[in-house]
Amino acid sequence: MSQRIVLLHATPVAMVPIQDAFRRLWPEAEIVNLLDDGLTIDRKKSVDLSPELSQRFVTLGKYGASMQAQGLLVTCSAFGPAIDLLENELTIPLLRPNEAMFRAALEKGMHIGMLATFAPSVVTMEKEFETFRAQASSEATLETIIVPDAIEALRGGDVETHNRLVAEYAPRLKHCDVIMLAHFSTSQALKAVEAVVDVPVLAAPEAAVQRMRSLLHA
Repeated sequence: MSQRIVLLHATPVAMVPIQDAFRRLWPEAEIVNLLDDGLTIDRKKSVDLSPELSQRFVTLGKYGASMQAQGLLVTCSAFGPAIDLLENELTIPLLRPNEAMFRAALEKGMHIGMLATFAPSVVTMEKEFETFRAQASSEATLETIIVPDAIEALRGGDVETHNRLVAEYAPRLKHCDVIMLAHFSTSQALKAVEAVVDVPVLAAPEAAVQRMRSLLHA
C-alpha cells in the first residue's frame, strides 16, 4: 500500500520541483497537493508573520493532515513560526522545507552559503539553520545572498531568466564549503549554479523527499 504524503504549498512555483523529486526518488508515494498561494502574497506584504496569517497556515495544514495523510511536507520556507504551531497540532510526521538540506550542509563544512530569491523567508530560515546548527554542536557559519528579480521571473513563467540570475550570483559564494539553494523553486537553477562553482550545491526538494521517506520507513 502506497503512503500518502500531503504537500503543503504557499506558492505554485514550488510545486514542479518537489513533484519531480518524488517521481525520481520515491515514485511509489501517493502525492496530494494542497495550495493556497494567497499565503505567500500576504506574507510578502509584512515584515513579520502575523498571528492571523499563522492561523491560516495552521488551519490549512490541519486540513491536509486530515486527508488520510501519513506525512506532511511543507514546501514554502517563509512560515517557520507557523510550522512550529502546526507541528504541535499533528500526530503524523511534519517535515520543514529545508530541514534535510540544512542537516546535509552541516555535514559538508564550516562555511555554508545560501542563495535565496524570496527575501521575507530569509529571517525565519536563518533562525531554523541556527537551531539545527546548535543541535549538531557545529560552529558553522551561514552567509546568505538574496538574488533580486529571480522569483518574479519564475512566477512569470521565465525559468531561463530565473536560472541565469541565480547562477550570476552564485560565484559570490564560491569561497564557501557548500552552497544551498534556499527554496524549492530555486532548485530549478541547480545545474546552472553547478556550472559556475566548484563546491557542492544542495537543493531542498531531493533532500526533503529522502528524509520523509526515511522517517516513514523507520
